[in-house]
Amino acid sequence: MRKPDFQNILKVLKRQVPDRPTLFEFFLNEPLYQKLAAPAGPFTDKWTFGLCCPMVINAYKYAGYDYTTVLGSEFTFQLQEIESKETVSLNAGNAIRDRKSFEAYNWPDPEKFDYSRLEQARNWLPDGMKLIVFGPRGVLENVLVLVGYETLCMMMIDDPELTQAIFDGVGKRLLKYYEICAAYDTVGALISNDDWGFKTQTMLSPADMRKYVFPWHKKIVEAIHKTGKPAILHSCGNLDKVIGDLIDDIKYDGKHSYEDTILPVEDAYEKWGSRIAILGGIDLDFVCQSTPQQLTKRCKAILERTKSRGGYALGTGNSVPEYVPDENFFAMINCVRGE
Repeated sequence: MRKPDFQNILKVLKRQVPDRPTLFEFFLNEPLYQKLAAPAGPFTDKWTFGLCCPMVINAYKYAGYDYTTVLGSEFTFQLQEIESKETVSLNAGNAIRDRKSFEAYNWPDPEKFDYSRLEQARNWLPDGMKLIVFGPRGVLENVLVLVGYETLCMMMIDDPELTQAIFDGVGKRLLKYYEICAAYDTVGALISNDDWGFKTQTMLSPADMRKYVFPWHKKIVEAIHKTGKPAILHSCGNLDKVIGDLIDDIKYDGKHSYEDTILPVEDAYEKWGSRIAILGGIDLDFVCQSTPQQLTKRCKAILERTKSRGGYALGTGNSVPEYVPDENFFAMINCVRGE
């Protein structure tokens, strides 16, 4: 086990060369957290996704990360009941369908939620480790789960004023959430997690993304930067047509989530690595279906490619769900741990 040092991920986000190869992951899964944290256990807290707790902190520590990702609080946008299935349609959102349901919607106040675990984490974090806070979905994702994809597309044509009001209702509350979280000195960086696209394009046209979505992302990033902390975008999909917006206008420090079918992370690093930090990126399908030896070969190759130029941290293209074979996850992180 190596000693955590948050300065390494900070150097990556500044597109510098870290003192040692560095890991980045959005989140893992409960069985893996339990397995990794076992040397420090047993733990009495019941695990909840995103909850800041000793088990998750110790899991990240023993795996070799310099941080732990957490939610800042239980702040979220209340949704209509959606049938629980393995996959859920983008059209499932139905809490807001028109102006009447918009006015009737019970908008949450982010200031009324409990953020105390961000302070309490001071008692659990080992020296050198900090928290990276992510959100309860992002601007576009929350609008989609409130409205539904097809309804939103029609609403942008039929009632652009209502569309703007919904984005503003979501955006200003997420902005306040990030302002609150960024103020804690246990927090070293923040992630705005908002899936923007499909495999071929963004979910909305680039013009509509710039009209409705990006202004709120820019305000969120500005609020994070005011505290002297970096802002990371986690977004799936093909963002080629808007990459300039997220780098040059919104000014994200790092970009996470890559798929080989869209743009392999090696190519993303060559295209964008001089302008924004590239985080993770080893395609999740590749992580699942490769042998540990194949995975090790690819991970070592990208570490070799980036070691003198910096601005890269190793990890998956998205996250580590339960179906990722443990031996493959360990093969990946051991490339950085030197084992």
